[in-house]
Amino acid sequence: MGNDNVAEVPAPFTTYHEAVNWINGLLPFGIRPGLSRMEMMMEQLGQPQKRLKFIHVAGTNGKGSTCAFLTKVLLQAGYSVGTFTSPYITKFTNRFQYNGEDIPEETLLNLTNTLRPVVEKIAQTDQGSPTMFEVSTAIAILYYAKVCVPDIVVWETGLGGRLDVTNIVTPVVSVITNVGLDHTDILGDTLSLIAAEKVGIIKRGVPVVSCADQPEVVEILKATADRNNSTLYLAGEKFTYERVKFEESVQTFHFMGPFRSMDIEVELKGEHQIANAAGAMMVLEVLRQYMAYVIDDEDLLKGFRDTVWAGRLEEVVNHPRIIVDGAHNPEGAESLAKSIPQYYKYRSLNLMMGMLANKHHESYLKHILPLVDTLILTEPDFRKKMDANGLLEVVERLQPNYAKPTLQIIVEPDWRIALENLKLRTEEEDLGVVSGTLYLIADVRGSLLNQSDSEKGW
Repeated sequence: MGNDNVAEVPAPFTTYHEAVNWINGLLPFGIRPGLSRMEMMMEQLGQPQKRLKFIHVAGTNGKGSTCAFLTKVLLQAGYSVGTFTSPYITKFTNRFQYNGEDIPEETLLNLTNTLRPVVEKIAQTDQGSPTMFEVSTAIAILYYAKVCVPDIVVWETGLGGRLDVTNIVTPVVSVITNVGLDHTDILGDTLSLIAAEKVGIIKRGVPVVSCADQPEVVEILKATADRNNSTLYLAGEKFTYERVKFEESVQTFHFMGPFRSMDIEVELKGEHQIANAAGAMMVLEVLRQYMAYVIDDEDLLKGFRDTVWAGRLEEVVNHPRIIVDGAHNPEGAESLAKSIPQYYKYRSLNLMMGMLANKHHESYLKHILPLVDTLILTEPDFRKKMDANGLLEVVERLQPNYAKPTLQIIVEPDWRIALENLKLRTEEEDLGVVSGTLYLIADVRGSLLNQSDSEKGW
């Protein structure tokens, strides 16, 4: 008897690299908004996400830092914590952390082999193949639900909120850090449209924390929270924060919430980190007050103080002094432009930047150009990169009104050569800054720190 019509079962992957290559090979399927493929995967796996507690974090900027604060404080308080973030800075396994450690390569390989037949079965349906981001999210859920089972998972959205694949979970608290113009090609090009996507993570009866402050965004937040019967903890209303001291590399801010007030210190640089820390603090207060989480003041303060986050105003080397910062949208550029003179003394500022093709580069450059003495335009090593000469055209258009008359511009598409240029030009009293897309930041950081196994991406 022949078995011609039995589908071939693919041989399991035998190495971590095979597994990661297969996941990354799903990239051409793009980011296809919608949860239907995710729902099919979870159904076939027995709904593992329902066994876990999540803090779901969305927002335009500050998601990563907010996740870092929450993870550090909860770990310090003795809880086991899963942290799912994107894009990663050095290695694919960075996205799936348990108690601050990456998923072991062997575990990732095993979970990929578990998931692959499910993915290939869905690919045969009219839904088409699950995307790279959907498969990564499913791996995270399997890892946390079946392998390490943390007390809580800090769960960062990939894009938007409403249709983002991470929205397959029902969290214990939702966070919307802020709303600005980013991914406008997918999410819409006004604050109201983007806010409408972000508030999609608000679930019925689940409290939500936000530091958003634009009137049109606040209006959408309030209406959505009301409709879902969710308590909204909004900065400026239910809680407030202000920086009271800044010395050496420590910022102190005063947090006033519905339950208590206290002074908190953070070492992450930049005023915007105070908003991120205050939002994280409000989340922790909700956990403490309503969900019986035990977090001693001593652990809380130590957790905030000890939080570090790669690629955000991070001084990677000091001879020459080079900082890297993943500011890639107007709000990020505004924070960076404010923070540099506050934190650094320098004679000349040399800035190297590379961008993706889908961003608002004009408003980014308006914030940053006035500070710059030498501008090195390069390209990230990524398929959606912005051509360096295209970036030059934008700079030349803005130059008369925004740049110093003495601004020097270098166009060098190869980021490795551009980085050598930056090092050579940055003398003892100068400051070198590498900014732009995290795809560039990941490569530059890996190169400066001599990390040979640096991978990068979504």
